[in-house]
Amino acid sequence: MGRVVNPHDLLRLGHGAPAFSNAPAWVAASLERAPFVVVRRARALDGRVAVGIRGAVRGERFGSWMDLQHVEAVLPPEMLKSAKPHQTRADLPPFKLLLRAITPICDASGLAWGPTGSVGFELASDCATVTDKSDLDLLMRAPQPLDRSEARTLFDALSASAFEHAIRIDVQIETHEGVFSLAEFAHPGARVMLRSADGPKLVADPWQTSCAA
Repeated sequence: MGRVVNPHDLLRLGHGAPAFSNAPAWVAASLERAPFVVVRRARALDGRVAVGIRGAVRGERFGSWMDLQHVEAVLPPEMLKSAKPHQTRADLPPFKLLLRAITPICDASGLAWGPTGSVGFELASDCATVTDKSDLDLLMRAPQPLDRSEARTLFDALSASAFEHAIRIDVQIETHEGVFSLAEFAHPGARVMLRSADGPKLVADPWQTSCAA
């Protein structure tokens, strides 16, 4: 297909996609309910992309690999930030935080961003996944280095908004090298845990992995 996919992208499977081998029994039912998988941060295997499937409960998670020829559509997080939940679910706290509070803050950062986790999954699939206790997970793309003081200002603004809505927010910053937590990076001088397809490592500068500890 020639498509390029990235970690956290949601992939909608087309009709006739093969079953995942060695999958637990719940996987088939989950894909029948919502034919979506998420791209995992792992190396491709024999030309197949690493993907994850989520079930009906938090403990149901399954990782595998698949050929992109079975993908009908690719939905990156930034495509989902303007999506709307079903009107009967829009008042759930995670959606209220996303739609009414943090969108202007994230847009003002100048970074490409979007929701991941249960919020992103429900916005993509229209399958009820979010609860009033769900976190709001965000991905922000920063191909160029961020100033730590600016990162702190962004973190403080997002944290204050999340506190007002009594929702936990987790913001991950994506670079060309991997992903790290905004909360960690917002503390001056602290090394951060950079997660890449080759595994995690502590780094002083997430844009220069030669600085690994």
